[in-house]
Amino acid sequence: MAANFFAAKAPSNKTSVKHVVDPTLQPWVEKYRPKTIDEVSAQEHTVAVLRKTLTSTNLPHMLFYGPPGTGKTSTILALARQLFGPDNFRNRVLELNASDERGIAIVRDKIKNFARQTPRAQAISSDGKTYPCPPYKIIILDEADSMTQDAQGALRRIMETYARITRFCLVCNYVTRIIEPLASRCSKFRFTPLDSESASLRLAHIAKAESIDINQPVIDALINTSNGDLRRAITYLQSASRLSSSSNPPTPILPLDIQEIAGVVPDNVISDLAQTLGIDMDEGMDIDDTPKAKHIGFDPIKKKVKFFMREGYSATQIISQLHDVVILHHTLNGRQKSASALVFAEADKALCDGADEELWVLEVALRVHKAVSSR
Repeated sequence: MAANFFAAKAPSNKTSVKHVVDPTLQPWVEKYRPKTIDEVSAQEHTVAVLRKTLTSTNLPHMLFYGPPGTGKTSTILALARQLFGPDNFRNRVLELNASDERGIAIVRDKIKNFARQTPRAQAISSDGKTYPCPPYKIIILDEADSMTQDAQGALRRIMETYARITRFCLVCNYVTRIIEPLASRCSKFRFTPLDSESASLRLAHIAKAESIDINQPVIDALINTSNGDLRRAITYLQSASRLSSSSNPPTPILPLDIQEIAGVVPDNVISDLAQTLGIDMDEGMDIDDTPKAKHIGFDPIKKKVKFFMREGYSATQIISQLHDVVILHHTLNGRQKSASALVFAEADKALCDGADEELWVLEVALRVHKAVSSR
């Protein structure tokens, strides 16, 4: 009797805690994910087109492509919620990550079974709002460029057969990896990296909502280290907030903290390396005005490279940031930049093939020094 009693009680206890979500434990990228397409940042063209679908409810198959963290998945999820409402969202939308489920078996079983089901009649929304709730379902295939060629070929036929009751949205980073017969059946929407102003406004909004005191240099550091990826910038901001609040009293967040969290080499350290190589980092001075540029020996450069390696900095990150310093430097001429770019390319290829990091950072440093020291 006792065993039966506890067995009967267990399901109700599990149900009571199933939907409880502690907001303090929720990742900010999910907490502040756009709820409507009007909240999507910096994708004006895409938002303008999709806004019209809310009035006409005539949605084509869609292909969203662009760099990570630009709002592709958030946009289609927000659109689906506005079309179906909270009550119908679960039975009208199927979201799959094709990087995990990318074989032809998934297409033939899971996707086909959902696509062939006739949508249920529209139910009265529990929140009292009226939703368009068009007579079709939506299948979202995230990371669709990871699907195999056979899976994409099988998906092509399903899209045609069940187009009356099912719409597909393919989300990918590289549109060239989607086979042409599949891409031609979709309306393409290109998502661009977020501009600095849009990203700054969004980060400032999140910081205000979370009662975080950050200044503009910190926001600039978040934008620079994330390279247009808003999701990455929000993650860095949350990590910095946790790090700041771990001390009593909380310490202010500094740009250096963001760079440490992002795993990039601090600007002053890269500037010091560039100075060692004979690249003048002072504004308004020409490279030829630095008398030590041509007299730096092997040992100082080797010592600096060894310091970088002992600090645990990534060779790829060092070379990437040094590349930006050299290529964007206003006093280096085209010959110096092209000679440096060549060694950057060789180093990138060698590191991808598994070459020794310290040797290639030293190689890059010596050849860049040689390039900038020559006229």
